[in-house]
Amino acid sequence: MEDREEYVRYRQDRAVLAAVGAHLESQIGQISVRLPRPVAESAVAAWDREELGRLGEETREEYELRDDAAELAFIGLAITSRGVWDGEEVVVELDVARIAAALRAAR
Repeated sequence: MEDREEYVRYRQDRAVLAAVGAHLESQIGQISVRLPRPVAESAVAAWDREELGRLGEETREEYELRDDAAELAFIGLAITSRGVWDGEEVVVELDVARIAAALRAAR
């Protein structure tokens, strides 16, 4: 990456964003959420799935798709390990990073 003036600023901005994250992390670790059964069961299925294929070179889009699939699997892990079923919903504490990933995917 070139050291153009704007990218120097962007690196500084990233450092400040990381400092904000460090302060927020201790305040907002996990949040209790409710998910409908079909969505929760799909997340659990993503966690239970075994990926047998080897990864080759990926495009950025392929990497982002795989990364989103991994985020869903981590939500499935949370549901499996600490989710509490309440009728047609599950209540589970999710890490804010998982919640942020799901919100980004919804956009």
